[in-house]
Amino acid sequence: MSSPVSPPSRGAPAAAHPSHRRVWALTWPIILANSTVPLLGLVDTAVIGHTGSSQDLGAIALGALIFNFLYWSFGFLRMGTTGFVAQADGAGDEPEVRAALGRALLIALGIGLGLILLQRPLAWVATELLGASASVETLAQRYLFIRIWAAPAGLALYALMGALIGLGLSGQLLRLQLLLNGVNIGLDILFAGVLGWGVAGIAAGTAIAEWVAILYAGGSVFRLLRKRRCDAEPFWPWRRIGELAQLRRTLGANANIMLRTLLLLFGFAWFLDQSARFGDVALAANHILLQLVSFSAFFLDGFAHAAEVLIGRAKGAGRRDLFDLSVRASSRLAAATALLLSVLLLSFGSLIIAGLTDLAAVRLSAGRFLPYAACYVLVSVAAFQLDGIFIGATATRAMRNASALSLAVFLTAWWPLTAWRGMQGLWLALIIFVLARSVTLGLQYSSLRARVG
Repeated sequence: MSSPVSPPSRGAPAAAHPSHRRVWALTWPIILANSTVPLLGLVDTAVIGHTGSSQDLGAIALGALIFNFLYWSFGFLRMGTTGFVAQADGAGDEPEVRAALGRALLIALGIGLGLILLQRPLAWVATELLGASASVETLAQRYLFIRIWAAPAGLALYALMGALIGLGLSGQLLRLQLLLNGVNIGLDILFAGVLGWGVAGIAAGTAIAEWVAILYAGGSVFRLLRKRRCDAEPFWPWRRIGELAQLRRTLGANANIMLRTLLLLFGFAWFLDQSARFGDVALAANHILLQLVSFSAFFLDGFAHAAEVLIGRAKGAGRRDLFDLSVRASSRLAAATALLLSVLLLSFGSLIIAGLTDLAAVRLSAGRFLPYAACYVLVSVAAFQLDGIFIGATATRAMRNASALSLAVFLTAWWPLTAWRGMQGLWLALIIFVLARSVTLGLQYSSLRARVG
């Protein structure tokens, strides 16, 4: 399920034959790790929903939204680290594996400390943009001012997770995620449910859990790297870490991934904003359908992560044959999974919607547009897989440009389609958005493949 701890040589058996079994072994722990994330939000909501007020519940929602946006924006710390570590691993360059992680940890520490220093301006901007009542804003700021002290730990966790994925250790990633969310849930119940600390208790529980997780993850990864080490360079090769060309490459890749992420977030935010223009029922229905899409993404994202590892190793080893095998093996399983998920949504989506809301109008609206959500899941598999391939190859400029072009296509299609077919047109525009991501990246696939080997 995980790669050997000894440094892989070029053409090592585990790397030479990226079979369907190997892809699945990399994928299933990531799927389970991803699926634990929404559980935490449900527990927080349940604890505050039973012990607090509506203002407390609104503050938790607002505070979580702020941190989700911040952490999503810095998701490059995970994605970039995966690509660079996998490539160094494929090349058998152990010092560079440690250097890639070291650079990511330094960047994470710098950003985390910056967020702490800028916490008050961040709180002001967030509450101005996400207007709420004065009491909710006050409680949300309290949440932010407590949880922000774990920002260095939360961002460093991204770097360590990226290293674990890059080394093919998805089983350890699952254990880390279970620890993080398990401690978080336990502390939230204790602080907010038992001790009655409310919003402050939820924030403190999350912050402490992130520090506990970083201590566990740091110890695990450092022990692993010590076992793998068979070179004469220092454990932290500072000359490599501070090498100007590599720093520029790392920062450039991270900036491209950050811009790509923000562009995608803007596209989905635009979809929800336009949904609201069709009324509260339409907004609620589309919110539920997007939850189904997000749940499906847990599975497709697992295969994309597997592709990141295998493609990174193939590029690091300079093996185009491994590149082709990795693309085929991961993409076949991903496509079959996307087809299965879309069929399940069409078959049982109405039952799931009924379980999520008892509002008849929302159920009717969501059921009407359920086939569009199922179609989105089916056609999105190509975008997920290409993302994984390009991240593994650290071809981040192409990803940035593809996201910008795709967003332009989405916004161009949105107006005439919604004017023509209303909410159906809006869903068609979203499907065109994900198809445009596939096409724009697919057009650059041949040149990416040609640069391997």
